[in-house]
Formats: sequence, structure tokens, C-alpha cells
Amino acid sequence: MIDLFKIGFLTVTLIDLIDITIVTIFFYWLYQRLRDTIAVNVLFGLVIVIALSFITEAVNLKSINWILRTISDIWLIAFIVLFQPEIRKLLMIISRSKIFRSFVQTKIGETIDEVVDAVKELSEKHIGALIVFPRSQNVQMTIDTGVRLQATLTKELILSIFNVKSPLHDGAIIVENNIIVAARCILPLSQQTKFKGRNLGTRHRAALGLSEQIDAIVLVVSEETGSISIADSGELSLNISIDNLAGVLSTKLAD
Repeated sequence: MIDLFKIGFLTVTLIDLIDITIVTIFFYWLYQRLRDTIAVNVLFGLVIVIALSFITEAVNLKSINWILRTISDIWLIAFIVLFQPEIRKLLMIISRSKIFRSFVQTKIGETIDEVVDAVKELSEKHIGALIVFPRSQNVQMTIDTGVRLQATLTKELILSIFNVKSPLHDGAIIVENNIIVAARCILPLSQQTKFKGRNLGTRHRAALGLSEQIDAIVLVVSEETGSISIADSGELSLNISIDNLAGVLSTKLAD
């Protein structure tokens, strides 16, 4: 390996430079995501301990280096335990990145195809439905209100759940990737009873209510008219045609 330069007793190679650059970019990106939270102070402390550990190892201060390494291990565990919400938020950001989505794009496409096929039949038969697609936020509280399924999503399963004779047809289903996580989930009702001059039924108010509180899109099939709507960020897109539904879902789930 070709030596680039020396700093005192340290010899810096091209690989070292690349390694340092990658770590620097990672910590800067991590700081940008956590800078508005209390976790950033602990992160700074961890970085200082790691830096001191590196220095003491370089000058061969074995005892101090051992103490610092022990502290850094404990600090890292404490960081994970104390700041689970921030770490979960960080993982959500990573999962929504274009790089990550390029790996799961195929499954999302298959999921959308199955949903569209099911919604087409539900709409034609005027069978009401609520389908929730969480994005960057955890919906565990909503899942806990329903019945856990953890079943692979298929058109036939969606139709079976929302069949009026099914004990699971009331409420919403939660879809994550190609899995129906839970059914018969209760969604919070929006305080809005009208949207753009139109009176809202219970399903539309439930869809709107959830989208007002968390980052999720909610697909609604009206039992009365068979119309298809989508709630997103406290807004309703009404009367979506079945031909445009796949495109709308793809766009919103890719955001």
C-alpha cells in the first residue's frame, strides 16, 4: 500500500484516507438527522470517547485505552436503550431513501398490483374498505386495536377480509411491504365532517383522521358509491379512477 504522508508517528495511506472520509460523512449525516434531539449530546460524547481511545492506542497507553474502550461500549449500549425513538426515526429515514427503495421496489409493485385488483372488485360490488400504508412512522398503537394477521397480501385475502360476512370486515387493514400486519383496526376520526363541500362518511373521516396524525396514506372504498379515495397528510383525493390508482399509489409510496 502506497504511503501518502506521515503525521508524526502515523503513516496515512490511501485506504486510511477513504476510511476517514466515509466515517466523517456518516457522522455528519447522523448529526444532521439528530441535531434537533437530545440524542446529539450523547452522540458527541461517544465521538469524543472514541477519539481519545484512538489516541491512547496510538501512543500505547494500554490501561487508559482499556478504560476508554469499556466506557465506549457501555456508552453505545446506553445510547441505543435511551434513544430508541430517535434511532427508529433514523431507520425510517434510511428505509425511505432511494437506495433502499431500489431493493424493495419489486415487492411494492407486486403489492400495488394485488391491491388494485382487489379494490377494483370491491368498488364494483360496493363493498366498503379501508387500507392503511404506513410510511415513515410506527403505527403500533393502531395495530394493537385490531387483530394481528402477519399474512402475505393477496387479492383473495383482501376480498375475504372485507366481505360483509367476515368478522374482520369492520375497520382497516394495515399493509407493510407485501404483508397484511393486522385487520379490523380502529382509526381515529377526523373532526372534519365535510371536505370541499362534500359530507364525509365514517370511513372517510377515519382515513382522514389517521393521515392527520401520522405519516401514512389510507385508501378508502365507499360502500355507498363504490368510489375510491386516498387520504394523505390531512388531505383527501376523491373519486380516483381504477385506471389511475396504481400510479397514484406508486407515487405516494415512493415519496
